[in-house]
Amino acid sequence: MISYITIGSNDLSASAVFFDALFSAVNGTRAYSLDKMIGYSFGSERPMIIVTCPYDGEAASHGNGTMIALAAKDRTQVDAVHALALKNGATNEGSPGQRGRNFYGGYFRDPDGNKFNICLTT
Repeated sequence: MISYITIGSNDLSASAVFFDALFSAVNGTRAYSLDKMIGYSFGSERPMIIVTCPYDGEAASHGNGTMIALAAKDRTQVDAVHALALKNGATNEGSPGQRGRNFYGGYFRDPDGNKFNICLTT
């Protein structure tokens, strides 16, 4: 069971604006805000996502092959969340579409380069 996932940020204020909009579109809420991190909750039985400035003082960077997938309730939400992310500064890594028989998703990177997927699996 995953407790939480962290995402590095080089500009926590800009990340707050981006992730407040993005995560609220998939029923996430800001659980707390500290000087160097913001925690988002998706319910007591689901992992938190924490956006943080690295504690070592070095620049935040994204890993190649690392991705966070957000669950959608339907295709309309996949399309809407992907568009919302792009509107708020994300870059497109793959427009929403059918990928395989039981998977519909869209890919994007947040302003710091972290890769996300919004998807529906059936």
